[in-house]
Amino acid sequence: QLELVESGGGLVQPGGSLRLTCAASGFTEGYFGIGWFRQVPGKEREGVSAINSGGDRTVYADSVKGRFTISRDNAKNTVYLQMNSLKPEDTAVYYCAAGSYGRYGLAKTSYNYWGQGTQVTVSS
Repeated sequence: QLELVESGGGLVQPGGSLRLTCAASGFTEGYFGIGWFRQVPGKEREGVSAINSGGDRTVYADSVKGRFTISRDNAKNTVYLQMNSLKPEDTAVYYCAAGSYGRYGLAKTSYNYWGQGTQVTVSS
């Protein structure tokens, strides 16, 4: 069983930055793609960014391109989401997810493990 724990959320002013961390534990020897998603109350969970198991392929939602950067350190079983130039509309609970057999992408159906989420609030 793979467990994912997100951290790094918080309150930030518009234009500010945050770095989210997704730490994996348990059965980490598998071949996992990782995605970041976000959700606000009353809306569907949406894909923000994803990275393949090797860390050399990434994908971003149009709404975050040029502002967010995903990366991973497989030696530490950790994935990061660097978020710059944050906007109030980025406010959400952010989740990381892992997809077995290297699955990754912006669709929720690619993933079979989920973290509990971390709140990001962008407000002045």
